[in-house]
Amino acid sequence: MSYDIIVIGSGPGGYVAAIRASQLGFKTAIVEREALGGICLNWGCIPTKALLKSAQVFEYLNHAEEYGIKVNGGEADFGAIVKRSRGVADGMSKGIQFLMKKNKIDVIMGTAKIKKGGKVEVKGADGATKEYSAKHTILATGARSRELPNLPQDGKKIIGYRQAMNLPKQPKSMVVVGSGAIGVEFAYFYNTIGTKVTIVEFMDRIVPVEDEEISKQLEKSLKKAGIDILTKSEVTGVDTKGDVSKVKIKTAKGEETIDAEIVLSAVGITPNIENLGLEEVGVKVDKGRVLVDDFYKTNIDGVYAIGDIVKGQALAHVASAEAITCVEKIKGLHVDAIDYTNIPGCTYCSPEVASVGYTEKAAKDAGYEVKVGKFPFSASGKASAAGAKDGFVKVIFDAKYGEFLGAHLIGANVTEMIAEVVVARKLETTGHEIIKSVHPHPTMSEAIMEAAADAYGEVIHL
Repeated sequence: MSYDIIVIGSGPGGYVAAIRASQLGFKTAIVEREALGGICLNWGCIPTKALLKSAQVFEYLNHAEEYGIKVNGGEADFGAIVKRSRGVADGMSKGIQFLMKKNKIDVIMGTAKIKKGGKVEVKGADGATKEYSAKHTILATGARSRELPNLPQDGKKIIGYRQAMNLPKQPKSMVVVGSGAIGVEFAYFYNTIGTKVTIVEFMDRIVPVEDEEISKQLEKSLKKAGIDILTKSEVTGVDTKGDVSKVKIKTAKGEETIDAEIVLSAVGITPNIENLGLEEVGVKVDKGRVLVDDFYKTNIDGVYAIGDIVKGQALAHVASAEAITCVEKIKGLHVDAIDYTNIPGCTYCSPEVASVGYTEKAAKDAGYEVKVGKFPFSASGKASAAGAKDGFVKVIFDAKYGEFLGAHLIGANVTEMIAEVVVARKLETTGHEIIKSVHPHPTMSEAIMEAAADAYGEVIHL
């Protein structure tokens, strides 16, 4: 069977590439070895948000009296929470199946390997192999949980994010290694439903890619919620012999041992590039990632790569954007390269974290003279009414030209607010244009306008 485009992998990079290819008139097939939607829909973005929503509802119940409502107790049914999460994921995966049919995309189930001359070999679950050909092949194979040498995952006591979403029972205690988005989200979820959680972070602060003030605020909020946090620390070993594991941790103050039923390793990801046939075909790889140009073409004609297996942020929305850019370039449309300095990052714990662009330190290091504005949600009418006064909005502008350099938000629903800043930066909006854009009141989003006003000494409600 011959195609214009074969996409390998059906995550948010792969399935988006296939749909856009079909829209543009290409005869398209997609190869998937497990479930349509990839990690994001089945084991990542979507089901984790379902778990986090359950935790948020439980949190509301526990604090219902603060809203003038009496609730007669409440209990987290871990099995039912996990079941709901899996149901949401399954529904989304079925949605991708529908989109494949709607767009007349052939779905080939199996494990793919590229071969010379535009051939793709697919090995099915029954072990039989079949060969297909394509003018263009797009690799979108994603990534998996990274394993540390001193923290080998056994899937039972030392686990990655996939097992963390589907444990047979709720653990009484957990050590989360790594405080990026994945680690912090699981720490928040398990802590909220009653597991004793300790976060271990090698760097000197949690969520280390975020602005320093965001890290401090989130640490304060998580500690207040009962999570223990050890920064400048690393797990040196885990004794899994007993019912409860002994986790050895080297801290700034010395070595200590913590008991934990589960150790969750959340120290990043490893791209899935093994056994793809890259070496045989001659596709260049550097430090575990496929080398591509600005439009995702590899050094081999007709072979492209997108998503977690190439340079750039390993995020679902990045993979989707790369997919569209790649396919439109293949079609010969006029396409601009993606601006990786304007990619939003979100962490869906409580309070949520969202950011885009330069941190204050990065802006100064880049030579900018900056104007910084902050607006705390404690001064927001909507936040007070919602009982969500934790957090703030921080904005950074270039003092010389007013360029919107970055924004850093922590608080309720800020992951829904950050898109305003992404669009503003895309349109090269200045600080004064934000101030003069009338925001609705009362909303959480008007804090962006207020923070911009603060940067220019014009803030009203502080």
